[in-house]
Amino acid sequence: MAPLLQTPLHDWHLAHQGKMVDFAGWSMPVIYSSIVDEHRATRSATGLFDISHMGRLRFDGSDSAAVLDRLFTRRVQGMALGKIRYSLVTNERGGILDDVLVYRLSDPSDPRGGEFHYLVVNASNRSKIVDWVSAHLSGSNVRMTDETQHTAMIAVQGPSAIRLIQPLFPMALEEIGYYNGMVAEMTITESGAGRTTCRSIVSRTGYTGEDGVEVIVPAATARAVWEWLINAGGRAVGLGARDTLRLEAAMPLYGHELSEQINPIDAELQFAVNLDNREFVGRQALLEARDRIARRRVGLELVGKRVPREHYPVLRGDRIVGEVTSGTFSPTLQRPIAMAYVETDAAAEGTELHVEIRGSREAAKVVRLPFYVRPR
Repeated sequence: MAPLLQTPLHDWHLAHQGKMVDFAGWSMPVIYSSIVDEHRATRSATGLFDISHMGRLRFDGSDSAAVLDRLFTRRVQGMALGKIRYSLVTNERGGILDDVLVYRLSDPSDPRGGEFHYLVVNASNRSKIVDWVSAHLSGSNVRMTDETQHTAMIAVQGPSAIRLIQPLFPMALEEIGYYNGMVAEMTITESGAGRTTCRSIVSRTGYTGEDGVEVIVPAATARAVWEWLINAGGRAVGLGARDTLRLEAAMPLYGHELSEQINPIDAELQFAVNLDNREFVGRQALLEARDRIARRRVGLELVGKRVPREHYPVLRGDRIVGEVTSGTFSPTLQRPIAMAYVETDAAAEGTELHVEIRGSREAAKVVRLPFYVRPR
């Protein structure tokens, strides 16, 4: 077996009691102290997440918007400069190869040229997406660069996140709109060690349901940025709490709510599919899927305290009508919650169902997603 890949922050995690696990071929911290404490720190203040395992691909060339537009379910042509779009990559059958973020950015100081597109993909799918996109670049002037192992990515999330990270940037982060980003100079002032300056990509995005930003920086600068954020009051958060946070926010996870056997229509991701007046891989299959929806992604709240897990059956009466894809005990709501795929006639809000948990049936009810919406 190949050795696990390490993020630029790997040694810091080891030195601060991070429990490391194999996640998509990367050595990643799943927990530092307590999933619940790390979850609540993000909901109440600022959580810091090393997400350097996520794939980061840069696209240069005048054809990049047109080429990428044919590969994603969301329009790329016509994106405003600085805009970021959540999109899906589908195969010819409409199955989901990955869910991604597509950026349109500009950096006049870069010798490769001013404008470019950027793609953030799931760690488990990076090689697959690189190969798939490469096969569609033939005949174009588009150059794809995999920057994953030369950069780091840090998520700063929570009600205090913008205020905490603001001193590193010259512009007002509050003025960056949701799902917008830019290339910006970041300056880290270290006590007794002078200043470190680097170019970064900062975006008003996240995977927790909270406000905040995600920043992409050179690998060599990552530890200085991370330690500055820790010293400023941020709390390191592992993959365990990242999962409970995203589940409360009803954000789908590849390999659970998303896969090549699931299409975006069933996944209730119609907002991320632009079918009209354009062509992309999988479009015809998705047009057909609109007319034969057999299942839907729903939220479930359970009455008791037992936690539903992936693949647990969902029943209506004595009939199995679906299956749990993700489940947890919500630290915020103080009750078990789950996402599941169920037959359409069992998907209406308020429908009473049961989840079979290790041989016994636990009462559940279909609820509106997301489970948690941050206070405005």
